[in-house]
Amino acid sequence: MSHLLWYPGHELLLKDIVRAEGCSLYDGRGKRYVDLESGVWCASIGHGHPRMRQAIHEQADRIAHCGFNYSNEVVEKTARLLLSLVGFDGGRCVLLCSGSEAIEYGVRVAQMLLERPLLLTMADSYFGAYGSASRRSEGEWAAFDWSGCSSCSRSEMCDAECPRLSALPFDRIGGFLLEPGSSSGLVRFPPKGLVSRIVDRVGAEGGLILVNEVTTGMGRTGEWFGYQHYRIDPDIVAVGKGVGSGYPVSAALFGPRVVDRLADRPVKYALSHLNDPLGAAVAAAVISVIREEKLLERSRRIGAKLTAGLERIRSLGGPIREIRGRGAMIAVELEGRAVDFTGRVHRSLMDRGFIVGRRPGVDVLRLDPPLILPDEDLDRFLTGFEEVLSSER
Repeated sequence: MSHLLWYPGHELLLKDIVRAEGCSLYDGRGKRYVDLESGVWCASIGHGHPRMRQAIHEQADRIAHCGFNYSNEVVEKTARLLLSLVGFDGGRCVLLCSGSEAIEYGVRVAQMLLERPLLLTMADSYFGAYGSASRRSEGEWAAFDWSGCSSCSRSEMCDAECPRLSALPFDRIGGFLLEPGSSSGLVRFPPKGLVSRIVDRVGAEGGLILVNEVTTGMGRTGEWFGYQHYRIDPDIVAVGKGVGSGYPVSAALFGPRVVDRLADRPVKYALSHLNDPLGAAVAAAVISVIREEKLLERSRRIGAKLTAGLERIRSLGGPIREIRGRGAMIAVELEGRAVDFTGRVHRSLMDRGFIVGRRPGVDVLRLDPPLILPDEDLDRFLTGFEEVLSSER
């Protein structure tokens, strides 16, 4: 792989993956690996789902790409599907290629409409690889450090007079962008009371509520979207990763309040693959599979079984500091008992045929399996994980 620039901080552990099917990857020697990170949250319905392959084949035979002056009915159909999932009757949708684009597109629209200069977000949020959402400059953004809020005695109600909240410049904040559960890959969930308090405060003054659902959307947390656990009504929703189950498609969704305020003003963002039919066909197929195979329920069952198994391992004295999760989105924070302890666990699991997520520089392993993960693979992982931790003591 000497001709590639690789992902910063991530080890290239498998150089010869040649085939993928469902929750399984196979190397050139035929060894099977269970993909428990869904190819970085992406393969929501597994690798190469038959319905997805059929959608790609049939749409590619018709038309895969459209230009600036023509389109295809599948794009409109998929837009309606996505908007219906978030309840945006009278809303609008734009299909893009990546989660970073979906977030940035939504941010640019919000910034066009805001009467106040700042967007508020949590300090540990990650919003993509470029643009305003990536830079988060002081002139455009306010960041709230909520690290002490989870342990606060009033975390579920959240005191409106809290000094930390009161210190935020709400007189200059025109919108709030929520990441409901990733925390830059660490899988932490802001308290519901805190989120509700901020949403109410921003919304009461005419501000916009944006949500980043790139990692938490499409059933990952046991609901269609992570924000649904907070019972809030957003104005803009960014969707990516799981909506394409490995195919590069994303979407920015806009509610009727945004559409009315935007009116006929053009959004200054253009790319060659905006609203492509092939991506639209894939997204529609993924939504259908999640619905028909009842994968929201499956996500909740996977999460409950994984969490119970991990808690059992922890109770036996395993080096697990904390388990955080919602649906099939789980982080296991280990006790770093030696230099590169978590790295060794990560590599040992790989050797046993289990691929899990690891954020460089922290003692956290992440489990984000496809929503079709079979029980036997889940059980095999828990057994293997317990054995790996025992051997590393």
